Amino acid sequence: MKTLATALAGILGVCAVSAGPVKASPYDPFGTDPGGDYYSDPAYGQTGASPYGYQGTVGQGVQAAPQAQVAPIPREIVAFQADYKPGTIVVSTAERRLYLVLPDGEALRYGVGVGRPGFTWSGTKTVTAKREWPSWTPPAAMIARRPDLPRYMAGGVENPLGARAMYIGSTEYRIHGSNEPDTIGQAVSSGCIRMTNDDVTDLYERVKVGAKVVVLN
Repeated sequence: MKTLATALAGILGVCAVSAGPVKASPYDPFGTDPGGDYYSDPAYGQTGASPYGYQGTVGQGVQAAPQAQVAPIPREIVAFQADYKPGTIVVSTAERRLYLVLPDGEALRYGVGVGRPGFTWSGTKTVTAKREWPSWTPPAAMIARRPDLPRYMAGGVENPLGARAMYIGSTEYRIHGSNEPDTIGQAVSSGCIRMTNDDVTDLYERVKVGAKVVVLN
């Protein structure tokens, strides 16, 4: 049976583990191959056991059946030809990658998890706050879908927001860590951008409050 940490992490955040950025060949940052989605939510009518032992509809981000282990997505420095200033975060939802724009036509690319169908969004915001080992208060809309969720969780290894969080504008969305790296590259969240704890910690150290965040579909 999944632990509370694993079950909750499946609800929110994640990315892939890498020792550090490596050089990669030039790459189109806005590829359109969506890869393989998986998601489970009451809205999709899937049934099964909840991660807390409640029978009924499988909750958001919880898989109805075991999934194959996903290989880690490495951090890479890639060619990036776009009109954004260094320090800008660009999220390609379709590609499931996050780019931190660097000088000289390059970017640091990370694998990310993104919103599942019906929960994707796009726009330009800024990083309004940063937190280490953030606490989590599920928003009302999520509680309505998942009344079994805790109303508050202190920060720590069991918290689904992981090791770091960067808050996006005045929205409820965050770029945050996770304890389930196998969900990186997937579309399972309620709109947050999830990374591995290793990658989100790396990004956190590079990004300042006030940095521009551009989310593209």
